[in-house]
Amino acid sequence: MDKENNNFKKRIREEMLANHSNALERNFDLAKKFIKITEEGKVEVANKEKIGGKEQVLLYLIGKLYAKEAQLTKTACVVNNELTEELGVLDTSLRPWLKGLRDKNKIKQSKLDKYICHSIPMNLVEKTLKEIDKKIN
Repeated sequence: MDKENNNFKKRIREEMLANHSNALERNFDLAKKFIKITEEGKVEVANKEKIGGKEQVLLYLIGKLYAKEAQLTKTACVVNNELTEELGVLDTSLRPWLKGLRDKNKIKQSKLDKYICHSIPMNLVEKTLKEIDKKIN
């Protein structure tokens, strides 16, 4: 019975286990169409004129995941000031976008030191990039 049970566990792990760890690598070519990263770990979002504010925020957060992976930044979590400065938007525009994205579970909010910061879950990277690519094309 134990051998059968172990085989079944192994089969579940091999065939059903979701592996989001390689989402960045798997979506690299699509991501680089929209995102560039500076040596300081900041993100430049391309095609801003073709997408809305929420999509710009999502792309920026995805870019931060790549920046963290490349060890250009310590965290993929982004505070409001960075988003307003790097995206060139007012805080009064940014806040409703963030709330809308949080309400739809597209981003997570957490605390970083004394600041509130935002990040995108790894399991949403591929879906988000494909949706934005479809919208632009």
